Amino acid sequence: MKIHIFGASGSGVTTLGKALAKKLNIPYFDSDQYFWIPTDPPFITKRNPKERNDLIKMALTESDDWVFGGSSVSWGDGVFPEFDLIVFLWLPPEVRLNRLKKREFERYGSVIYQDPERIKKYQDFIEWATNYDIDPIKSGFTGRSLKVHEDWIKDLDKEILQIRGDFTVEERIKKIIDYL
Repeated sequence: MKIHIFGASGSGVTTLGKALAKKLNIPYFDSDQYFWIPTDPPFITKRNPKERNDLIKMALTESDDWVFGGSSVSWGDGVFPEFDLIVFLWLPPEVRLNRLKKREFERYGSVIYQDPERIKKYQDFIEWATNYDIDPIKSGFTGRSLKVHEDWIKDLDKEILQIRGDFTVEERIKKIIDYL
């Protein structure tokens, strides 16, 4: 079983992906592991797309069954084998943004409010995440957005399990297991 879970930043993709993989006793792969070069602090330097794609292709061949979490709509064709199940997560923006702000503080501490460089990165990240739910035609935003994800879903020739709303991890896992 090859399962892909994706959604906006802060929608719970990683948390659900890890929990589902644990329940199914299969590996979990997170897009951030491949998209970003490991740095301290994290998420500073993007990996070269060819290197990223080669790394994820190699990793996914290690097991017949796995969960992959994260948006990969712009990674190119032929990177992933066909998914058996694709799960799209959506949360109301206010819930998602509150989660992100809490996560960023837990990850980086008060430096995101004190150091000018970190303040800027934090504010840019929250602005980027806020733009997800705004129509890109109106906003001019060209990054990952709900519209990009919904267009990608329409282009797929397969049914997608969409979980929209603020559910617990256990409730989401039950929805996926019931769907299977």
